[in-house]
Amino acid sequence: MMYITNPQRESDYGARWSLLLIGMMASMLVLVGRAVDLQVVDRQFLKHQGDLRHMGVVPLPAHRGRILDRNGDLLATSCPVKSIWVNPKEFEATEAQYQTLAALIGETPEDLKRRLGEAGTNRAFVYVRRRVSPELADQVTSLGLPGVYAEEESRRYYPTGEVTAHVLGFTDIDDNGQEGLELAFDGHLKGIEGARRIIRDGKRRVIEDVENVRPPVPGKDLSISIDQRLQYLAHRELKRTVQQHRAKAGALVMLDAKTGEVLAMVNQPAFNPNSRNGTVPGSTRNRAITDLFEPGSTMKPFAVACALEMGAFRPNAVINTSPGLMHVGSNVVKDVHNYGVLDVAGVLRKSSNVGVTKMALALPPDKFWDFYRDLGFGQVLSTGFPGETQGRMPDRKGLRPFAQATLSFGYGVSASPLHLARAYLALASDGVIPPVSLLKLDRSPEPVRVMSKKTAMTVRKMLEGVVSADGTAIKASIPGFRVAGKTGTVKKNAGRGGYQSSRYISVFAGMAPASDPRLVTVVMIDEPSAGEYYGGAVAAPAFAAVMEPALRLLNVLPDQDMGPSILSAQKEEVF
Repeated sequence: MMYITNPQRESDYGARWSLLLIGMMASMLVLVGRAVDLQVVDRQFLKHQGDLRHMGVVPLPAHRGRILDRNGDLLATSCPVKSIWVNPKEFEATEAQYQTLAALIGETPEDLKRRLGEAGTNRAFVYVRRRVSPELADQVTSLGLPGVYAEEESRRYYPTGEVTAHVLGFTDIDDNGQEGLELAFDGHLKGIEGARRIIRDGKRRVIEDVENVRPPVPGKDLSISIDQRLQYLAHRELKRTVQQHRAKAGALVMLDAKTGEVLAMVNQPAFNPNSRNGTVPGSTRNRAITDLFEPGSTMKPFAVACALEMGAFRPNAVINTSPGLMHVGSNVVKDVHNYGVLDVAGVLRKSSNVGVTKMALALPPDKFWDFYRDLGFGQVLSTGFPGETQGRMPDRKGLRPFAQATLSFGYGVSASPLHLARAYLALASDGVIPPVSLLKLDRSPEPVRVMSKKTAMTVRKMLEGVVSADGTAIKASIPGFRVAGKTGTVKKNAGRGGYQSSRYISVFAGMAPASDPRLVTVVMIDEPSAGEYYGGAVAAPAFAAVMEPALRLLNVLPDQDMGPSILSAQKEEVF
């Protein structure tokens, strides 16, 4: 059999195969070229694009500033800690590992399982323990459990604990100020947060720190007026006094008589700012600034000062307080005893309500009211402390005689212990009042004159008689020092114009050394219930117990035998 071939068809077939092979080789060359291009030419571009898809910016916390006392001693600082967190999407653990992890973080395995179970797999971040020591965090991460991490944070620490707690306040778990000076100066202390760029893997774990986008700006330190040594003395004595007299609460304020700086400010009950678990409700309140009370007889020196300043009475005038009571309209003002005829100093020494009422009612009501207002009563003192109260004064318009009378002996007016201490600065500083400050001052502020130097010195000398065997505050005396001050024993307000018959506030306000006062201190004890409740028996001893070592710490020289009396023995007409 014979086969006949067609040369033309064979030629076309070979051409087609050649074209196919050429096409296949060209395609392979294109693919190889693209691979080379991707691996070599565009490698950096593609890496950058991949990084962008796994890159993020996270905050860099700023270090919170320290709080220092006036001598540079540390009162508050931030310490490095770590927080432990879990990614539930990654977390895996055996029963034994669950128990080990739970024990380290102080939790039961059941509670830990419940918390992580509630988070489910929809969340990639769950805190299991905040702000623990770096050592504990390292123990946890060394378990090698998938999905368990630790991040660096800081925790506020207060070396003096409850001693300065009410002044400093505290921060929350994220280091934001919540109370006290931590809140008042939060912006000053906290600084400005920074930022850093990081790269995460497919499981959102940080695998590389790329760069700092913005460095954090640390917070600034804060130097405050408190003297830690005096603060400790005040805290110790106030705590002892409140416990001894089984009182509900107490407050003590000590001011620099020259500058108005707060050298000590303490309250009871106290709390530990480093561990607030179990803190008694209300114990975080700085009563010395935020709470109001009627100052009672500690206000009498100001009524006397007003009468002397206006020329209505002279220091050697005498006043008949018999028979120990007087009618003011339909109301009656009473003394504890019938003191008979007293000179002006005797009105203060015996704390006569009748005597001071007679003096007050001899004055124009508006001028009398203005005098108290100038002393700071009924006004915010502008310390910047959160919750600072302005106090309360009766209305100036139409101040009725009985309201004027009660104002003279400290009822119908409400003030904080700091208000009262500030007013006593006028008597201690020869008639001028510097602004009260919780910050350390670089220079003495400009004071405001509220009475003449002569009036202030005269009343101050009269108040020395209160701290004598013939006065109500012999227990406020300090060996070697002349002390001027005034007691107060106040029935607590029951509301609706009434007063409680068995609940008292015991107060003492005073200064030393009386010849040239360096310190002004107010002690307030709320509801002493151990038997004694008079200011001279409860608050005055606490004053002396704090002031004596404080004066010695400040190297203040004794003045017991300095200066003759400026009061004349001559008696004038009887009022």
